[in-house]
Amino acid sequence: MATPKKPPVPRAKADDYSEDAAQARRDFAREQTGADLTHASHYSIDPASVRGNVENFFGAAQVPIGLAGPLLIHGEHARGEFYVPLATTEGTLVASYNRGMRLLAASGGVKTTVVEQFMQRAPVFFFEDARRAREFGAWVESHLDDIRRAAEATSRIAKLSHIEQYAVGPMRYLRFNYTTGDAAGQNMVGKATFAACEWIKSEYPEGARYTLSGGIDTDKKHSQLNTLHSRGRRVIAEAMIPRETIREMMGVDTNTMFRARQASNAGAMLAGSVNNGAHAANGITALFIATGQDVANVAESHAAIVYTQLQDNGDYYWSITLPSLIVATYGGGTGLATQREMLEMLGCYGPGKSDKLAEIIAATVLAGETSLSSAVLAGDWVSSHEELGRNRP
Repeated sequence: MATPKKPPVPRAKADDYSEDAAQARRDFAREQTGADLTHASHYSIDPASVRGNVENFFGAAQVPIGLAGPLLIHGEHARGEFYVPLATTEGTLVASYNRGMRLLAASGGVKTTVVEQFMQRAPVFFFEDARRAREFGAWVESHLDDIRRAAEATSRIAKLSHIEQYAVGPMRYLRFNYTTGDAAGQNMVGKATFAACEWIKSEYPEGARYTLSGGIDTDKKHSQLNTLHSRGRRVIAEAMIPRETIREMMGVDTNTMFRARQASNAGAMLAGSVNNGAHAANGITALFIATGQDVANVAESHAAIVYTQLQDNGDYYWSITLPSLIVATYGGGTGLATQREMLEMLGCYGPGKSDKLAEIIAATVLAGETSLSSAVLAGDWVSSHEELGRNRP
């Protein structure tokens, strides 16, 4: 086995989350790579505060944050007007979302609804044949209360809602579904499911061999199961846009908009896309970075279903459903200084605020859908990027 030719990244045994330790790694990186690191070295973060968020801390990536709004929301958790922070390096993005927010406000605002919330861990159990696997599945159903007690003993927050079952050959996949309060909950439900599986292993009469993740929990990967059964929060944003309002503000007629929607919907189906809308990932990612979410969850969270109706009077009903929006307002990166400030600006920091944040994100995504779709039809999509999206000297 070949050994690395370069030295390992230095660590401080006494306190690896100190400014001295960070400085030592910056000096090391400069020596090894020749990079200047002036900007990465300037930050307001206390190195001690990133314990549990990052290892080998040596600097910070500064991402510009733009402000869009006001965004008028009529939600069950988010109510009123909000100014939305969007962290991005893509020119025109903030301007586009800002324009969509103006349109939605002029149309009376966005109605938002959180339908349900689950987080999964999905072990797979192995047996000699399919019949024994089927018998095991029936045993699991009859012992659900005992399994629930074993799982929930590991956490004050995680609550086991139900277990889906899937049969493949001599295997039985169990997809544990939990509610996780204001945490995203992937680690929480992993711990709970491990405890449940160990209980099953000890109590099932014929014994049970398992792997904790069988792959159908699809951490940080899209899956059709998430679209059908929800992962994170299933949240819907919808608005009724008057015909004259969209014509005056966007230069687009709703008849033209609806015909284009039919074409793009067919195109999304042809491509096998997980999103038949315009660009949910843009708004979600920008808000994730600003508010300290796990950005890799965009892989799941960007899935979306756009549904529209052209009313008899020409008004336009527009909705977007996000079936697997994974957000948190407590724990993880939400407690870091900048990210906490952004959450506080939205009134979303701390326990009891995750549904509110989910509604704000869904409403923001709808604003982006209206703006980009209108820009494509009105012919100013390319010209806007030329004007605002080029970082030329």
